[in-house]
Amino acid sequence: QLQLVESGGGLVQPGGSLRLSCAASGFILDYYVIGWFRQAPGKEREGLSCISSSGDSTNYANSVKGRFTISRDNAKNTVYLEMNSLKPEDTAVYYCASRMPYCSHYVREYDDWGQGTQVTVSS
Repeated sequence: QLQLVESGGGLVQPGGSLRLSCAASGFILDYYVIGWFRQAPGKEREGLSCISSSGDSTNYANSVKGRFTISRDNAKNTVYLEMNSLKPEDTAVYYCASRMPYCSHYVREYDDWGQGTQVTVSS
């Protein structure tokens, strides 16, 4: 059974940083594209970033470009999302999800999801 588990969320002040992790179990992460998404209260789930299976290709939504960095360590079966210069509007539950074979920012195109980790940006 494919399982993804997010961690690293928490409360951070505006301008601060967090690193989220997405750990995979039950499958070899090497073959999968991983996307990061978030959902704020009352809003639709939003695609933020995705990374190819090899890690050679990444892309970002305009809302996080230049502030967030996605990376992966296939040896650890883990994908990361480094978040810098955080803003109150970044407050949301953050999710990772898997798909094959290409990156996508569309929620409907992802097959397996983690349970999410809360990120709150507030002073």
